Amino acid sequence: MSASQSLTHPRCQFNLPDERFDWLCSVYKPTNKIPAFLTCIDIAGLTAGASTGAGLGNAFLSHVRAVDGIFQVVRAFDDAEVIHVEGDVDPIRDMEIIHTELKLKDIEWVEKHYETIKKSFRGTGTANLADKAKKEEIDITGKVLAWLKDEGRDVRKGDWNNKEASRLLPIKSRLPPLSYCIQPAIDVINTLQLLTAKPVTYLINLSETDYIRKKNKWLPKIKAWIDANNPGDLLIPFSVALEERLLQLGVDDEVPARKEELAKIGTTSALGKITTAGYASLHLIRYFTTGPTEVRAWTIRKGTKAPQAAGVIHSDFENKFVCGEIMTYGDLKEHGSEVAVKAAGKYRQQGKPYEMQDGDIAFWKHG
Repeated sequence: MSASQSLTHPRCQFNLPDERFDWLCSVYKPTNKIPAFLTCIDIAGLTAGASTGAGLGNAFLSHVRAVDGIFQVVRAFDDAEVIHVEGDVDPIRDMEIIHTELKLKDIEWVEKHYETIKKSFRGTGTANLADKAKKEEIDITGKVLAWLKDEGRDVRKGDWNNKEASRLLPIKSRLPPLSYCIQPAIDVINTLQLLTAKPVTYLINLSETDYIRKKNKWLPKIKAWIDANNPGDLLIPFSVALEERLLQLGVDDEVPARKEELAKIGTTSALGKITTAGYASLHLIRYFTTGPTEVRAWTIRKGTKAPQAAGVIHSDFENKFVCGEIMTYGDLKEHGSEVAVKAAGKYRQQGKPYEMQDGDIAFWKHG
């Protein structure tokens, strides 16, 4: 799908800008080039009352529940021709509405689940594993409910951390922000699929003029709101109007007309930064496979071991894993070739315990 098509399409993929990938392609000159990408789904904006089903609230929230992370687009520009559903432009109010509706839906969801598991629990009176696991689930669910209801905070901001247990985290965790949760907590919270557990990046939609001059009356207030309610969440200013205009000139910044316009107005597109931020918020990294036929970036969760990383290519690579021949991107660029990397002793065989690092270049051996 082209970038221009993505403007009106509810689901699209954005390639991740990566100088490492570009350099590898320039070295290997492959027939096929497949970069890492981020899939984005356009979900209609929530309005007040969505958590109780007002309008199409339930449908919209179910769509939010199905994604791994959230780009929250916040309007911070005035335009009489673009009508606001609330009647006027007030990004703080809009952020409060979404913050409240997601939290209320989570409270409703967790309350029902909490009552259900408490009623269904029939302990045997013995210290068996099943009873212990169910008691832990009830305890953790109760703590999550208290955090949402009494503290009024998003689940992703809860202090569920235990770094000593981080290596126990399942590779396919659906909850990247809580990557250091203790094992029972991560399992319970993942099962709940809570809306406020998902990582959020705030995209502040400015007028083209404000974006170019890097000034907007709402930005300080928005930053203050984020710091007060969800400290640590990322804020990225951008301009849909500018991005649309740039797309008419070309998709790539190296297209002459687009490059000339960017130089003229003295700014850059924000799409690369947005895509990279969304990818990072999911705690994803990538490794590369290289050769004259194909250079490809493979997306894995941070902390993934070698067999599971190989398995994203094909299940046989994981099930019949022997070893991985690994070199780092940095070593390859420094020494210039695989032969030189081997001569420098930097080309290593890694077994099942090896934890993949961002930018590794891998060749897998399997039975």
